[in-house]
Amino acid sequence: MTRPRLAVLDAVHRHAHADTDTVIGVVRQALPEVSHQAVYDVLKALTNAGLVRRIQPSGSVARYESRVGDNHHHVVCRVCGAIADVDCAVGEAPCLTAENDHGFRIDEAEVIYWGRCPTCAATLAPAPSGAP
Repeated sequence: MTRPRLAVLDAVHRHAHADTDTVIGVVRQALPEVSHQAVYDVLKALTNAGLVRRIQPSGSVARYESRVGDNHHHVVCRVCGAIADVDCAVGEAPCLTAENDHGFRIDEAEVIYWGRCPTCAATLAPAPSGAP
């Protein structure tokens, strides 16, 4: 592991659902000389190695998290973009049992719940219907 890889991994562990710009900012606090491209390359390598997970809710930039190895989902605020983890609703990963798997060996399901976080729900008018 190189210093940039360790710094990126640490940034993702400390900032759940961080976007690339956030990761770059955190890494540059420890390693000011690291380039944007180096961080992108490290995030790709860590994702490919299964050490971080890349998510990209509709209308959002890619985000990274350190919670890997389970089949959890996310809830996203339509207003401020806040993201939180959500475990499968019932039983042991029921969302991995598709009605028709077409012969695929399913190992992950991506479910995103949309709504408003408590802060936005308390301060804003109702969400428009059909909004992402």
